[in-house]
Amino acid sequence: MGEPVIVLSGLTKQYGTFTAVNNLTLTIRKGEIFGLLGPNGAGKSTTILMMLGLTDPTAGSVTVCGIDATRSPIKVKKKVGYLPEDVGFYDDLTGLENLVYTGRLNGLSRDEARRKALSLIERVGLAGHENKKAGKYSRGMRQRLGLADVLIKAPEVIILDEPTSGIDPAGVRGFIDLIRTLSREEGLTVLFSSHHLSQVQQVCDRIALFSAGTLLADLELATLVAEGKQLEDIYNYYFEGRTAQ
Repeated sequence: MGEPVIVLSGLTKQYGTFTAVNNLTLTIRKGEIFGLLGPNGAGKSTTILMMLGLTDPTAGSVTVCGIDATRSPIKVKKKVGYLPEDVGFYDDLTGLENLVYTGRLNGLSRDEARRKALSLIERVGLAGHENKKAGKYSRGMRQRLGLADVLIKAPEVIILDEPTSGIDPAGVRGFIDLIRTLSREEGLTVLFSSHHLSQVQQVCDRIALFSAGTLLADLELATLVAEGKQLEDIYNYYFEGRTAQ
């Protein structure tokens, strides 16, 4: 793992008297698959919106690839690929046409966009479906197309916000395997936000437990394994009120 890529310092977001994110300080390193784990409503998505410069923090700062996300959100967007829970496509266009369109928006020539799109379609396991209308894709296929859509801009960082929601168990396993493979092969930094303990545990190198806008624990999975500890026990300690070993 390398130098810091995402740095949050005292990050806070308030909506009136409600605090969505509370004094969050966190560093995510280059090449890391980092999990943001917590129940729905924990403040994970709000944190991501501040990372992307889509909402301003009430206090604190966030830098992504050395760029202040609040002051220079456009520059951050050029470095980051974002896959939300619900991916939006032009349903009357094919999967390939959607990817080519995104490639063209990111400065690729039509031929370059088509070549890259076809390569990515194969990499994400959609070969043979490239000429199918996106509106006919299953939920799992749309998420894979979304991942290809993120990758066509050659990002340094990928942020995935509840990316497996609504996908069947077999599709989830395939998607998680794909994320890990792409991260290792491309050297990508990945932020994986989810409320599913098992999924985060399968794919991530390090995990932050997050609740009510507050960081509860920052855990390195390899360290937990070496110490004979179970992530589930720690999770239950914070969220289920059980005793951690």
